[in-house]
Amino acid sequence: MASEATARATAVPPSLAEVGERAEQRIIGLLDAELARWREVDVDLAQPLAALRDLVRSGGKRLRPAFCYWSYVGAGGDPADRLVADVGAALELLHTFALVHDDVMDGSDLRRGRPAIHRRFIGHHEDAGWRGEARRFGEGAAILVGDFAFVYADVLFASAPAAARPIFDELRIELCVGQYLDLVGTATGTNDPVRAERIERYKSGKYTVERPLHLGAALAGRLEELSEPLSAVGLPLGQAFQLRDDILGVFGDAEVTGKPVGDDLREGKLTPLLAEAAARATGAQSKLLERVGSADLDRSEITALQAVLVETGARMEVEGAIERLVDEALTALAATPLTADARVALEELGTFVAWRDR
Repeated sequence: MASEATARATAVPPSLAEVGERAEQRIIGLLDAELARWREVDVDLAQPLAALRDLVRSGGKRLRPAFCYWSYVGAGGDPADRLVADVGAALELLHTFALVHDDVMDGSDLRRGRPAIHRRFIGHHEDAGWRGEARRFGEGAAILVGDFAFVYADVLFASAPAAARPIFDELRIELCVGQYLDLVGTATGTNDPVRAERIERYKSGKYTVERPLHLGAALAGRLEELSEPLSAVGLPLGQAFQLRDDILGVFGDAEVTGKPVGDDLREGKLTPLLAEAAARATGAQSKLLERVGSADLDRSEITALQAVLVETGARMEVEGAIERLVDEALTALAATPLTADARVALEELGTFVAWRDR
């Protein structure tokens, strides 16, 4: 099953494209109105809102709205209902909030091939010749841009039924839990594989797949019935999603991913990929892995570290884990009581997230 999916996985599936477009239009409509409103109060307020709007427009996979939508439709929800579009847009804005803050925490210069939000405002401060430290201004502005996204996500979620709110709240708490564990994992330099998997689960896996699936079922009034079957799909698929993200963070094409190759190595991110390599490495390989987390890693060192990840078998092990996890998720999906069209769409999404190239 997985081998067949690999051949088609890099193309955005129809099950994602249309849902993503609806979510984006909903967000842009809201931000356009807010930008016009607050510009009337003070022209400078256009800057953070325009930065947020530009980031949303710059791309993104819109995976979370899609998983929510197809769970909702599969559970009997009306595909044309504005409710699921609003909740999907809320999920996408919440993701945008996380990206903006993540780039500040990681010191990342690029996002989707463009200057990260904090870099955009650092440049604005420098160009204007303002007083104070440009870095502090840029990071402060980016935090506020993320905060705008967080609040507007709540605005869009306001129409959701009461049963959906605990899922949305838990999703946000889990995201923050994962982000903090990620910070600690990077700071301590640990190679603990158990900690690495825990970070993957909470920072990205649950909030990308499992919780959006739960939200869709809650919107359709079938959460109690579908919670466990959807977790059986969402947890392994979310883990496969993040494992692919780890591989792209080290081996991806910068022209495609929009981020410099090797950023995860410079930042010293604790991932199952690196934990696996550390457990297998010997001699010179282990010595080279000690350089992970050094901000001054040059291109030749990145290439050498990539070779270690291949030579130790770590990359092959992670690729194998992705295949096993996707097979587990799709087997569970086949037994989940959703409509046939939703199961087909979710299978497309599952194979895309596991073998995408960005």
